[in-house]
Amino acid sequence: MNEYIDSIICGDCSVVMDNLFSPECVDLTITSPPYDSIRSYKGYTFDYESIAKSLLRITKQGGVVVWVVGDMVINGGETGTSFRQALKFQEVGFNLHDTMIYKKNTSSFPAKRDSNRYTQIFEYMFILSKGKPKTANLICDKENRWKGYTNWGKKTHRNTDGELIETEDIKPVPEFSPRTNIWEYVVGGGFGQKDKIAYNHPATFPEKLVEDHINTWSNEGDLVLDPMCGSGTTCKVAKNLKRKFLGIDIAPEYCEIARKRTDSV
Repeated sequence: MNEYIDSIICGDCSVVMDNLFSPECVDLTITSPPYDSIRSYKGYTFDYESIAKSLLRITKQGGVVVWVVGDMVINGGETGTSFRQALKFQEVGFNLHDTMIYKKNTSSFPAKRDSNRYTQIFEYMFILSKGKPKTANLICDKENRWKGYTNWGKKTHRNTDGELIETEDIKPVPEFSPRTNIWEYVVGGGFGQKDKIAYNHPATFPEKLVEDHINTWSNEGDLVLDPMCGSGTTCKVAKNLKRKFLGIDIAPEYCEIARKRTDSV
């Protein structure tokens, strides 16, 4: 297992995880599976149940899987594939710790005036944990309007026998609090990725999105995995943030892109 750390492995991710990975060795997984048939991915298909079971086996107790996914609209309705995948992870033993939203600043397919649907600009980020997350370094960048203030008037509470007690130690409102679970990023050529070679892959998520999740759910020295690593964004960012990384992809040409990107860090 150790011989593969900080490398990109070409192969079927379930087979690779089952045959090469020891149990409970991965701290954090960040990945984005193919969305229905919105991309062909060279004709490859993915067995999500097998992937979920493999990830459960290799994830440490308290480890987290960040599963970034969306749905297609077919025959006037959303497929709901994203929810079925999240429920499958629950079924095999993961805890659905949070349902987060990845909001984009724009859309590749804006709604037309005669459309009966609003423009779609978000994807789901399912935070799946093996038990209670062992690491949660929440990003505190939401500025508080009433920073520095304490509660107006006296703060009181009732003890177990109903007596009203005044609380003297009232902490002031902090300058910043944890952000919400809706994260917005600028996307598009030249914004989501810092190197042009990444755009040789048909679908990438922003480096900043990965950076924020790695900082939240892991610490320096932890092992970060992307079992469908595509252009290698997760691996590149993990290496840059002083984490160990492992990437897997079934397409040799995408593995080569990922290796070039991680080698450049």
